Amino acid sequence: MKQLKQIIFTAPYVAEYQNVGELDLDKLQEKSVVVKTVVSTISAGTERANFVGEKEVSVISTGKDFPREVGYSSAGEVVAVGSAVKKVKVGDRVAIYKGKHKNYNVMPEENVVKIEQDRVSYEEAAFSYIATFPLAAIRKVNLEIGESLLVMGLGILGQLAVMLAKAAGAYPVIACDPVVERREEALNNGADYAFDPFDKDFVKQVKAVSDGGVKTAIEVTGVGAGLDETLDCMAKLGRVALLGCTRNSDFSIDYYHKVHSPGITLVGAHTSARPNYESYPSYFTHEDDIKTVLRLCGGGRLPIKNLIKETCLPKNCQETFMRLATDKNFPIGVQFDWKKEV
Repeated sequence: MKQLKQIIFTAPYVAEYQNVGELDLDKLQEKSVVVKTVVSTISAGTERANFVGEKEVSVISTGKDFPREVGYSSAGEVVAVGSAVKKVKVGDRVAIYKGKHKNYNVMPEENVVKIEQDRVSYEEAAFSYIATFPLAAIRKVNLEIGESLLVMGLGILGQLAVMLAKAAGAYPVIACDPVVERREEALNNGADYAFDPFDKDFVKQVKAVSDGGVKTAIEVTGVGAGLDETLDCMAKLGRVALLGCTRNSDFSIDYYHKVHSPGITLVGAHTSARPNYESYPSYFTHEDDIKTVLRLCGGGRLPIKNLIKETCLPKNCQETFMRLATDKNFPIGVQFDWKKEV
């Protein structure tokens, strides 16, 4: 029997590290995989929204608004498998998607991906599911090698979008954020230019380095003003992926002049808007995109380790999430270390 421990949001602004029962490894369903979590990554936007009690977010609850279970990108070691599992075996290192901040995750076989590359650490692999979000956005704008790409918003998804855009052959990669430290980080992560969208000459700056307007863009802020300004930077027939979760719809866009007339394509890029079982051009499954991220990372094409800024203990979750909710300088890449939580 294994004691299960988990981080749970029990009320707005309350994170608790709880004992949530016991796991009997002898009573697994035939397609289940038990993973001893080594590292789990905080997805700042989603987890902040859940922690403070926002309504329009994806949560797993118990029929009420709270408690909420969170955490969905992690990595660990397989410690048990069901009788029909074929993809992985005991001892394999794996990335987990849609798991929780939990010391043992019991997952369907299809939600674990073996880490084939020895060079990929658990810490890097624990970013792989989150990295599939901007990867899907880049696929959906049909980026061609040598085309310009703008990333509006440089949180964790924006920084990953910069890395992936460079790996995909975009040029120039233009990073945009009002926070100077995030712009500097984006330049270190592969951006060719970094601009402040609050600068009065912002649109002119972008157009000057992109031959009159960007061909593709990833909007990651989820803020109406961010999309509006992104559209101002686009070339004719440009393509924009809406990756940020726009939870406040109280804004307007001049669709005729900014979308309809220049022939701009807007495509929704929520991570759930993808095929479940079989990939096809521009639309890959989570599993195939995770494999892509792991290969790029193992091959030195994706410097995910640059994003790892801080490691916290699960027992200190309340302090960690309170900082996430209140500190505007909270690091973009924060992980929980579960190695001692047995």
